[in-house]
Amino acid sequence: MTQAKLLLAITVITLLVVSGLFIPTEIEVFGQEQLEHSTNKTSSFNAVTQEPPTSISTNQSSAWIDSFNLENCDLTSTGANTYFILDPGYQLVLEGQEDRTPIQMTITVLNETKLVNGTEIRIVEERTIEDGDLAEISDNYFAVCNQTKDIFYFGEDTDFYKDGKIISHNGSWQAGNDNARAGMIMPGKVEVGLKYYQELAKGIDEGRAEIVSLNDVIDTPAGKFQQVLKTEETTALEPGEKEYKFYAPGIGLIQDDMLKLVKYKLPNNS
Repeated sequence: MTQAKLLLAITVITLLVVSGLFIPTEIEVFGQEQLEHSTNKTSSFNAVTQEPPTSISTNQSSAWIDSFNLENCDLTSTGANTYFILDPGYQLVLEGQEDRTPIQMTITVLNETKLVNGTEIRIVEERTIEDGDLAEISDNYFAVCNQTKDIFYFGEDTDFYKDGKIISHNGSWQAGNDNARAGMIMPGKVEVGLKYYQELAKGIDEGRAEIVSLNDVIDTPAGKFQQVLKTEETTALEPGEKEYKFYAPGIGLIQDDMLKLVKYKLPNNS
């Protein structure tokens, strides 16, 4: 349409509106639909473009991801993603029974760090009480990639107890020792079917996890949680063995096999 014809059309429509012979309701409705459609498209585009990048290498032949682009990460000892928190003061207490034995597991993010393989990591203590007696204390080492919010597992130092005395350090390992490497404990960008190694200490710990659901609903003594992430954990060292863990958004681990969350303490900055 030429400019002259457009001006003529606008003039005619204006005269009709002023005379009351034409009410442009259809034009208004059409405009609203266009606005909503445009807004939805913009929201969808922003959601896609704002997704975090990933530390996972896309050029791997194995279904189980066992290498990560840590050289592209600014690793830090404090931080969190949707399902895993590394801020000091965070604590979870889970309880349940295994073979009729009451068990309590307390997970605490300590206000302590250390260097593991040249990386400053956060120490997370896991303390297990079985039938009223101390059974295990494990210091676990984690760091978060600032760019992706992927959280990596750099190893653990474990003490097993009997009658109040340390009897074993089985399962202890650290990235950088004996060719052990950091695994991923929880990706920042989750999706069903993602399969990744959590521990890469050959012959000691070769734990791995597969995300099998993102919408479970779990009842615990600490409350009912929705949109729960479920993982299936296996290890090459014990073929056929499976364990399931459940993580609630903003809370973290709420069920570890038969153990369920009974109380939790979020860090002061949450």
